[in-house]
Amino acid sequence: MLQGGFEVVNRALDMTPPHELWDSSGFSNLASARCAGSERNELSEWVEQVTKQLIDDLPETPGTGADRGFHTDSEMASEDCIPSILGDLRSSKALRSNVIHQHLESNGNSIHWGNEVGPSDSNGLGLLTLLLECAVAISVDNLGEAHRTLLELTQMASPYGPSCAERIVAYFAKAMSSWVINSWLGICSPLVDYKSVHSAFQVFNNVSPFVKFAHFTSNQAILEAFHRCDRVHIIDLDIMQGLQWPALFHILATRIEGPPHVRMTGMGASMELLVETGRQLSNFAKRLGMSFEFHPVTGKFGEIADLPYAVQLRRGEALAVHWLQHSLYDATGPDWKMMRLLEEMAPRVITLVEQDVSHGGSFLDRFVGSLHYYSTLFDSLGACLPCDDPSRHRVEDGLMHREINNILAIGGPGRSGEDKFRSWRSELQGRNGSFMQIPMSANSMAQAQLILNMFPPTQGYSLVQGDGTLRLGWKDTSLYTASAWTSIAHHHR
Repeated sequence: MLQGGFEVVNRALDMTPPHELWDSSGFSNLASARCAGSERNELSEWVEQVTKQLIDDLPETPGTGADRGFHTDSEMASEDCIPSILGDLRSSKALRSNVIHQHLESNGNSIHWGNEVGPSDSNGLGLLTLLLECAVAISVDNLGEAHRTLLELTQMASPYGPSCAERIVAYFAKAMSSWVINSWLGICSPLVDYKSVHSAFQVFNNVSPFVKFAHFTSNQAILEAFHRCDRVHIIDLDIMQGLQWPALFHILATRIEGPPHVRMTGMGASMELLVETGRQLSNFAKRLGMSFEFHPVTGKFGEIADLPYAVQLRRGEALAVHWLQHSLYDATGPDWKMMRLLEEMAPRVITLVEQDVSHGGSFLDRFVGSLHYYSTLFDSLGACLPCDDPSRHRVEDGLMHREINNILAIGGPGRSGEDKFRSWRSELQGRNGSFMQIPMSANSMAQAQLILNMFPPTQGYSLVQGDGTLRLGWKDTSLYTASAWTSIAHHHR
């Protein structure tokens, strides 16, 4: 079985279902394409150093010091302290510029940015400085100052700009503008065009290894958990187009002990899209000669009343719950309710792929963390795709912008009323009486490495195995972490 599991990637990547939803041509073409940014592309490192320097320069004033942190986005700050903070911030621009330029120069010769303009010019420094000033103003609820700064930023930065720095500042400025407008109007939740989001997600799947990493490592953990099981049930908490599952179906259908009966519950917001996904998966399973049922469920996992009944749990089935976490929209509902339901359902395996960015904390916490995270993602896209590439813009605008907006303008306990777990892995690990971690196997590591081998070695993707998890990142920054868990109650049944 393990040998068969190792072949998941080798077989599945050669297998392209005859429907455009599962087109994977972009992934193979990418390996042979010339990278637009084969030189060092280090926006994320620059952002990390600059934000640290700028925040360190903020004065220690009552209520804003290091011990207490800035005011959260749900608190009202004293107007008396706002001019002092922003005034001191602006007055030290020249000093910070010199310090940052010296830091950049100390790393060697000038930093290379492929075919793009680097942030070491004064325009890039000015953009990021203005962006942080705006974040500080928002964090103390000075919406007037934030609005004035945003007007400057929207005139200076474009999402079509030649540099990663300009593009990411443009998207952050748009998200922060949404925050200000939402605060004035009291509107928090935008409408979501799920079909457009899912389409952009597939483009992301084609041009980078992150989505495939999530899919194949999770599939391997599920495959191993289903060893010698005749009836299996998979619950995908946000199935989208079901891109992940044909590869798993293929290897299950060729098991030495014969294919199991597979039942899948696909969850999502649109019944129309769920039915289409179910039709595609059913047709694929039929071509493999595999017994298959698909059950669509609209709604969020943590908000459905009597969920075990809704997903039709059956005795004798091996249950897997899969969650590829994203920040595009709230797909699962309140975290504490979701945790309670997982404890009640007691799955044989839970596969979890988390983004290594926090959705909780104060606005300034979310701003700094997401700025570094998405700068790193923009770096990885800019290293392979030129600035005018349509696929790159589709991912940046259709996915990254939406995620940035959701974390900054929509997210946070002050907006949603619900605290989000900073790390689901930590929460699962902390419930010793409920869940136990299943270390990601050597086969999962081998599959992840096979996926990375399809990208030119000059790129900066990094794969790390440790603490029972697999982490995929760019340079030294972890972006996605895959882990697997089992319910202790399941083993006592």
